[in-house]
Amino acid sequence: MTLDIAQQKSPTRRTALGRVGVALSALLALVVLAAVVLYAWPLGGSDLQRATAKALTFDVALGQAEQIVAAETADPDVRPECRSVVMSHGARTAKAVLLLHGYTDCPKQYAGLAKRYFDEGYNVWVPRAPRHGVTDELAHAKLEAGELVTYANDALNLVTGLGEDVGVVGISGGGVLATWLAGRRPDAVRHLLVLSPFYKPNSAQAPGFVVKPTIVLFGFHLLPDRINSAGFSFAALSQYLRIARNFDLDQRNPRLMSVAVVTSANDDFIDRREAVDVARRIATANDRPLAVHELPAELGIGHDIVDPGALGSRSDELDKLYFDLYEGTRKD
Repeated sequence: MTLDIAQQKSPTRRTALGRVGVALSALLALVVLAAVVLYAWPLGGSDLQRATAKALTFDVALGQAEQIVAAETADPDVRPECRSVVMSHGARTAKAVLLLHGYTDCPKQYAGLAKRYFDEGYNVWVPRAPRHGVTDELAHAKLEAGELVTYANDALNLVTGLGEDVGVVGISGGGVLATWLAGRRPDAVRHLLVLSPFYKPNSAQAPGFVVKPTIVLFGFHLLPDRINSAGFSFAALSQYLRIARNFDLDQRNPRLMSVAVVTSANDDFIDRREAVDVARRIATANDRPLAVHELPAELGIGHDIVDPGALGSRSDELDKLYFDLYEGTRKD
């Protein structure tokens, strides 16, 4: 009797198990499809793959810079210490430099290094990035990749009016923009110095296999944004990473004179190997030596390797190092 009952229930069990199997198979298929879509999602865009050169006279360039500073001075939403900075010798100089600050920071980050360049005879432009340096501490979360590259390109156009020999320095997210300019604006960039460039997060922050899905899901706003404990927006960080996927690292630039990269052994935010590899590819494509310098761990300096507040008593020493690497006079 017991056997008969078991035999009667067996088809029902098989049917239930079959349904579970079909559901699991469907779920697996959806997961695989989602993964394929995420990894195949294009990160390009015409706005991230072109830049427009515009020639400006010194007077026009300086006038534009001064107008930007004046507008920021009049804007109560822009923090006074974070206004754009122009340092001019009153005429077009032999050399001019563009300094691009990092994500969630502002022009004050370059207070020491900007003065070093100015004292060496450079005209200097340190523009405030979109949605940065304002009273709304989460404004940066609304960043878009297109507005960042437009900001960088416009800033470079302005600098070309300030001096003859032009180069760009960028830290962290600003390093991404500086690298993008080196490939997209071979007409102008003669020197490239990147400091702690955020081409790719450190694997301790995000394993390599999650980087592209993160860019797609948060960078294209398919998921609600997340703000981590450091105050960084996943959506905003994804914009810089998307730009990094649109570099033109093989662009020949006969004008390029020097390429240098500096990282810190204590930096657990970026992938330091990627920082060097990207810079090396640019140098190799242009038959230029690459200057690489890593700040030793004993200095106690982390990701921000340029802000005077982070460097303390070593600020002057390191500013001199960065300047020499930029000019190609030091080959570390």
